Amino acid sequence: MTPSRHLSLILGTLLLGTLMATGAQAHEDKPQDSRLHIQAQTTLEVVPDRATLNARLWERTPAIAVRDDTQTDPKALREARERLETRTGELIRTLEEAGLESESIRAGSLSVRPEHIPGQRRDNGEQDNLVRTHLERPVTLAIEDIEQLPTILDALTQAGVNALDGVEYDLSDRDAAIDRALAQALEKARHKAELMADTLDVSLGKVVHVRESQAPIFTPRMMAMHADAMESQGAAPEYRPGKISIDAGVEVSWEIEN
Repeated sequence: MTPSRHLSLILGTLLLGTLMATGAQAHEDKPQDSRLHIQAQTTLEVVPDRATLNARLWERTPAIAVRDDTQTDPKALREARERLETRTGELIRTLEEAGLESESIRAGSLSVRPEHIPGQRRDNGEQDNLVRTHLERPVTLAIEDIEQLPTILDALTQAGVNALDGVEYDLSDRDAAIDRALAQALEKARHKAELMADTLDVSLGKVVHVRESQAPIFTPRMMAMHADAMESQGAAPEYRPGKISIDAGVEVSWEIEN
């Protein structure tokens, strides 16, 4: 066989292989214009079944004039701390009597800070600077049975908490709710695809592409409240947790079969 003939045979073999591979690829993957692309977003609303409540207790020492040698009275500081610890213990016992488990009650560490306040203005126009010590303990309550919330809030106000910093409503099984939101988005995408296929008189083939366009977003719902406002209401207030919204989005592509 001459060299030129041998070279022609090799080139022919390579060309035939290339054409066969191209044909197989074209048979396997349909062109993009033969696909139906769908985007779908959905919002799942669920009723919360648990809550976290934050409250604070505090005591203050009497205000005294600011002096260079000391800014607090040790005896007054000790008495204020004893009052605060006594109130904290009474609060915990009141909550347990209201049906809250002891492991669901977390009393935080004691914090102590000075508070500077203006004193009375003297005849010469000068004003004394006063200082007092603020002692505070936070209390966090994990409420697994949301039906207990009204009773627990009443117990807190009766115990004389100084501040209720709000309620955070949550779900005991977040993952299950997130899965439902994602499934709902996929169902919406399929519904849209079937509607469009029926309208265009085409058939849907297999799914060739799917991805999350928006990962499910879960945000616990906050409800603000204040102890003084609750006490001033007189009648027992109503507590309505509302619903928690979970947003999800997907992109799905189907082959179109004519």
